[in-house]
Amino acid sequence: MTRVISGVLMGAAALALIWFLSSIALLLVALIVAAMACHEYDRIVATIGARVPSRTTLAATLLVCAMVPFQWVDLESVLAAAQLLIAINVLASDRVGPPLLADTAAAVLAPVYIGVPLGCLVGIHAMVGREGVLLLIATVAVSDTAQYYTGRTFGRTPLAPLRSPKKTREGAVGGFVIAPLFLAVAGSYWLPNFPWYWHAGAGLGIVIAGIIGDLFESMLKRAADMKDSGALIPGHGGVLDRIDALLFAAPVFYFFLRNVQ
Repeated sequence: MTRVISGVLMGAAALALIWFLSSIALLLVALIVAAMACHEYDRIVATIGARVPSRTTLAATLLVCAMVPFQWVDLESVLAAAQLLIAINVLASDRVGPPLLADTAAAVLAPVYIGVPLGCLVGIHAMVGREGVLLLIATVAVSDTAQYYTGRTFGRTPLAPLRSPKKTREGAVGGFVIAPLFLAVAGSYWLPNFPWYWHAGAGLGIVIAGIIGDLFESMLKRAADMKDSGALIPGHGGVLDRIDALLFAAPVFYFFLRNVQ
């Protein structure tokens, strides 16, 4: 019951924020979420054995998140500045050899893994409005649901036994079929300027990215021997547990909106 109640409240809050806030206000929310996700990420990689410069990594992640939505900003320059901030801090570390390399890699990953996707969500809101963000989130949810029930009914072959034993190839097929169909139908109403085959293609990309995002976070948690990334959301774990698929799916949808006509 706790899981259901917290899930309903979380969903209602997210819907209200996306529906009523402007893109600038939504960016402030994204920055808060990025900060919480960064805290969880720091804890996970510390358990694995990497020691990231927390403050600088957080600053770099927030910088990238804040700049991605504005299309006139050169993203490569933003990422380069973020990496420079992290490099300066890491090079001042007292660790050498492989530990320092692991620290640097973990620090550089944070802005790309967390900052870019959350910035893309705000960018989608700025480009096509609240409908685009809700359509993306709904497609990810439909894909997850289709994979779950198709996997329970027909699942026999593990998709990635070392990463997530419960996921099956048959479940993935369900996501590949149902989610693009959903986006093709719903997108014709919410984003009518794009043809059905554009929506179907974006749907396929979202499913692929969402599965990879889910497996990636599972890999991190398994390496750290952790069940959840945090305990912020009762019955659901942490922030990263709730947005793992979205972190990989959002840049794909953002790319389609900006570059695929």
